[in-house]
Amino acid sequence: MGYSLKNCVFIDLPQRFCSNQGREHHTGIFISIERRDGLTVASIESTVISMQQMKVACENCSLHQLCLPLHLDHDAMAALDSIIKRRRPLQRGENLFQSCDKFSSIYAIRSGSLKTFSTTNDGQEQVTGFHLPGELIGLDAITTEEHNCTARALETTSVCEIPFNRLQDLGMQIPGLQRQLLRIMSREILEDQNMMIWLAKKSAEERLASLLLRISKQFSTRSFSAHEFNLSMSRTDIANYLGLAVETVSRLFTRFQVEGLLNVDRKHVVINDLDGMHRMAHSDPDCTQHEKNRLS
Repeated sequence: MGYSLKNCVFIDLPQRFCSNQGREHHTGIFISIERRDGLTVASIESTVISMQQMKVACENCSLHQLCLPLHLDHDAMAALDSIIKRRRPLQRGENLFQSCDKFSSIYAIRSGSLKTFSTTNDGQEQVTGFHLPGELIGLDAITTEEHNCTARALETTSVCEIPFNRLQDLGMQIPGLQRQLLRIMSREILEDQNMMIWLAKKSAEERLASLLLRISKQFSTRSFSAHEFNLSMSRTDIANYLGLAVETVSRLFTRFQVEGLLNVDRKHVVINDLDGMHRMAHSDPDCTQHEKNRLS
């Protein structure tokens, strides 16, 4: 089992024990990743860690300004933290929730990524979204009180579970919390509208370029590189999401490389020409930045 801590990954080994104080400890290895002289360097060391250290409170979480950017005071943040459940990490291919499951909570992604998809009457999957750290998912189930899609981990993924009834109660006590949830839902509606435009109006190359720019922006918002990242989703999932054939997606990645827009090595993507990608997508980077600021 693995856990992400900023630029480190903790790989949990089978050995575990309790200290004299009764606190659970795990043995494992830390893999730390950093950039040195333009190169990505990974260092590995064996260690013992208290699981209490893995339970990062909302106030100290690097993502709390992304999922609920309310600038809450210490007491309000402590109240919010008290209702949150921190589940064990999901493994790749494991479902967070399934279509028709009863709705009870929304989820904030702490690390990793998920895809959401619906299943058609003939059993085919239709990918409806890709979700990265800092995003809230499950909000679409509020109105029907059951989930309308399945959320599946694309890699080892950690989430915070927020019981919705307790969040509603807390919203009565914390000014701005309900308004922030409405803003988040409004942002999801806007993204759904943009997706409809992608599928109805954009060409195949515009769709793929738009998706890569969207992922780039999401990583940039989380203080990661906007130019270099890993795609956790498969080419098949990308093609499904964009309404394209897998062969078309593969051909477009090759074309983008030939034109010098990016380099691709399996799932690793390096965008060499961000402005060129915006031109390919027919999007305005200044407008995109303004929209991001307006909704944050």
